Amino acid sequence: MKKHGPIILLFILLIFPLVVQNSYYQHLVIMVLMWVIIGSGWNLLAGYTGQVSFGEAVFFGIGAYTSGLLFKHFAISPWWGVLLAGPIAVLLTLPFGWISFRLRGAYFALVTLALGEVFRLVAIVWESLTGGMVGILVDTTFVSKVPYYYIFLFIALLRIASTTAVINSKWGYYFLSIREDQDAAESLGINTVKYKMVSLNLSAFLTGIAGALYINYMGFIDPEVVFSLHDISIMAILVGIVGGVGTIYGPVVGAFIMVAVHEFFRTGFFGLFKGIASLTGSDFMTTVAKYVSEAHVLGFGVLVIFVIMFLPNGVVGDWKKITAKLLPKRDKGGIS
Repeated sequence: MKKHGPIILLFILLIFPLVVQNSYYQHLVIMVLMWVIIGSGWNLLAGYTGQVSFGEAVFFGIGAYTSGLLFKHFAISPWWGVLLAGPIAVLLTLPFGWISFRLRGAYFALVTLALGEVFRLVAIVWESLTGGMVGILVDTTFVSKVPYYYIFLFIALLRIASTTAVINSKWGYYFLSIREDQDAAESLGINTVKYKMVSLNLSAFLTGIAGALYINYMGFIDPEVVFSLHDISIMAILVGIVGGVGTIYGPVVGAFIMVAVHEFFRTGFFGLFKGIASLTGSDFMTTVAKYVSEAHVLGFGVLVIFVIMFLPNGVVGDWKKITAKLLPKRDKGGIS
């Protein structure tokens, strides 16, 4: 079952929009696929290479604005930005990685944290270029969500396949050696700065593409959305932690869980409190419904605490532990 699990999941994802034609549920799975792309990028850099990053919002935002600015200033279809987003995200982040990777400790994490804030402020202040807080509005191409669904699915599969290929290659062994002991890796002749840069570039490339796809799908961006520390960078970290850091399918599981938890709170336990409030006419329940719908950050916090305490390696990393707890043990005489 373990070997066939990814194949079964892929089959379900391929037929999902054909079977489930409700646009709301299609949108939720599109968001899951987007977080698979972003979370897998963070996992490659932090989980496999050991370089903790708060910069996924930088890659994502650069990709989104690449498409948006093409449309805003040159009336070029934002879909062309999907082709340019990855290379531009790599080029703009390259010098910062090159400088910070030469230092040890938490410097890279601090640089990515500061970089996200710098890009957000530049996008706000430089109104003649970016539109500032007004944002950028583009024309969406498709009315149906199905084409967007399959495009996001393709990029998510590309991200998983490329991560698998990289981790099973010589680069992957270099990444793991840097994560485990950078001094030992250098003593073996591995150029640690070079391969940390390679990991950064691979992470930034497809995350930038995800940003470009986002503006094509949503039709609108502003600096607070695409350069958001908590909504993008922290969410990417949580996807990795909950699913399983340093595992191929951890971000996939983490993306499903985090989107479900977010939606669970956003809708007030899928409309339960709002339904009770409308039935009873209670002002108290209306207030409860309002606060519950805004408490997704609290839900994330509780979930992360639970994972750290009981599943320190994430759902995928501790899958054997989970199944051992949930499934009955078997011995020679049958079920124990």
